[in-house]
Amino acid sequence: MKLSGIHHVSIFTANARANFDFYTKIMGLRLVKKSVNQDDPYTYHLYYGDEIGSPGTALTFFEVPNMAKNHPSRNAISEISLRVPSDEALNYWDKRLDEHRIFHSKAIEQFGRKIIRLKDTDGLPINLISDETSTQVTDVSAWKDSPVPVEYAIRGLGPVRFSVFKKEKTDNLLTKVLGFERVGAYEENDKLLTVFKTGEVGLGGEVHVESRPDLDQGNLGAGGIHHVAFRVPTDSDLIGWTEMIQDLGYKNSGYVDRFYFHSLYFRESNGILIELATDEPGFQTDFSKEHGTYVDLPPHLENRREDILAHLKPLDTDK
Repeated sequence: MKLSGIHHVSIFTANARANFDFYTKIMGLRLVKKSVNQDDPYTYHLYYGDEIGSPGTALTFFEVPNMAKNHPSRNAISEISLRVPSDEALNYWDKRLDEHRIFHSKAIEQFGRKIIRLKDTDGLPINLISDETSTQVTDVSAWKDSPVPVEYAIRGLGPVRFSVFKKEKTDNLLTKVLGFERVGAYEENDKLLTVFKTGEVGLGGEVHVESRPDLDQGNLGAGGIHHVAFRVPTDSDLIGWTEMIQDLGYKNSGYVDRFYFHSLYFRESNGILIELATDEPGFQTDFSKEHGTYVDLPPHLENRREDILAHLKPLDTDK
């Protein structure tokens, strides 16, 4: 069994409207699905990605209105990256972020790649990372109606960062349980980060791990990353992973049907929540362009549609 990269990352937001404006109008991603949190269906779950929400392109956000801001803490997923095609694309983004008055760094180097640092409306740390030096690039379906030209557009997820108390435990999980390969290390602000990779998707399969015993243990807030999901090709693979994770004694969810994909959730030894998610069936099972203005509900919630919509503040997604 082999994981084939990052599937999606799920994050908390305190304001779905501001979140929508930032990721569609400024970052140029598509609102692939406007759905609800299946564990709390009176709140939004927004999915952004490429034209069809391909695995490896999806950012998802759980809305918790008026949620307090997240603060840096140990045993957390502390940063995400979004891939752009080239160093030239970073020059475009430098100007675009200036035009939209989004505070950001100039392009700097990280592990031999150029990045721009910024934060979203909730304070989520984001790296825009160039695919210029990558020999493996995931094909995506560009959103033709994006305000960002295709040659500069975000093409999917890049590395995620784990900030943990006992780094060796996370290192062992990634290599000995999940099958990641250690591919190098780099220093940043006097901290050593180890780079692990899975799959044949270049930057879309990397996890960067740092030891942060200097940080306190904290509770997630708005802009905090709830979990990262890694790609499992098929249902039969997921069943195999489920059996292995259970045999190793990790507390886990067991097989979960999320309608758009099937999942297994478990926590690694430092407490970071990890999901394994199938590429199938995917968003195309019920996807059509107009669904950006429609609240998609999985079949088991459809009979509650009227009640659920009554509790959701409408989002003006037509603009």
